[in-house]
Amino acid sequence: MKVRTVEFAGSLFESSAPLPGDLPQVAFSGRSNVGKSSLINVLLRRTRKKLAHVSATPGKTRSLNFYLVNDRFFLVDLPGFGFAKASSRVRKSWKALVENYLVGEPKLRGVVHLVDARHDPTVTDLEMVEFLAEKGLPTLVVLTKMDKLKHRARERTVATAVEKLKIDEDQVLSCSSKTGEGREELLAALDDLIGAD
Repeated sequence: MKVRTVEFAGSLFESSAPLPGDLPQVAFSGRSNVGKSSLINVLLRRTRKKLAHVSATPGKTRSLNFYLVNDRFFLVDLPGFGFAKASSRVRKSWKALVENYLVGEPKLRGVVHLVDARHDPTVTDLEMVEFLAEKGLPTLVVLTKMDKLKHRARERTVATAVEKLKIDEDQVLSCSSKTGEGREELLAALDDLIGAD
């Protein structure tokens, strides 16, 4: 897939609010500060005029943000989870918003779940991947910041993700926002997820 056009289509703060369109959707999820916004910007070739806001403060994304790609599908940026400084009420509202979307959106074709390659997947990562499997949603696990690891450590990291998240190796993709590693493979995976629509 070649990214020709991208535009911000809107944000969703409440489950009852209308979605910005009727096209297929692929959601990006992950813990706060996993590098989700940076990866989205590199993926969509928006490195100078950034589309997804990159912040040093974890938990900055508090809504579902929709990006229309090639007038063909929506890439949906989900709020990062696991941010301890957010209040309990705010965390619950994020969780409800995300779960209601994942369970109830018929146009959702799959989820790309991001894990920081420098750290082992957490219990929360496993819960998310298992939740998606239970709902029958195709899931790709992307290991971010792989440029920080040496070759042997990279192999171990992939093996650890497969073991801890109980997934197949072909569900794991290594990426780096800094070097662009994995960009073309991830675009191809998105192409497969959205199909012929």
